[in-house]
Amino acid sequence: MAGNASAHLAFIALGANLADPLAQVRAAGKALAGLPASRLLRLSSLYRTVPVGIRGQADFVNAVAALETALSPPRLLDALFAIERRFGRRREYHHAPRTLDLDLLLYDEIVVDSQRLSVPHPRMHLRAFVLAPLLEIAPQVLIPGRGTAAAWLPAVSMQIIEKLGE
Repeated sequence: MAGNASAHLAFIALGANLADPLAQVRAAGKALAGLPASRLLRLSSLYRTVPVGIRGQADFVNAVAALETALSPPRLLDALFAIERRFGRRREYHHAPRTLDLDLLLYDEIVVDSQRLSVPHPRMHLRAFVLAPLLEIAPQVLIPGRGTAAAWLPAVSMQIIEKLGE
């Protein structure tokens, strides 16, 4: 796909807090590498995080992937949902514990605001579990309408996040 005019750069957040989350996120990285018309460019380190705005749940394991893809944003979203289903994701209620959560954070520098999809992800700039791994693999990345991702780090400095060893 390198040098392909139809290739787009997408960033995907990966997270899990059920069924061996470390293994789930690692396996999800491999699943992303197998997406059609796509190539996994980078996967961040894994991070352990305390759930944001949720009580009584296990900590999450999170990462961010950079993906070169020819899939449109809606088709990429469908592919991400298909991976979640393969990993046993059920959407029983808002903020339910999850075997795998894949969120489309950024797609080039475009803005998508539909009933089904919002890009950039509407709360990504308020989540340390997104910003830390994203900045690890793309330190200069911009969030359309919000500026650099790095500029948002002070806003999330009180959120607990721990980089995990390899």
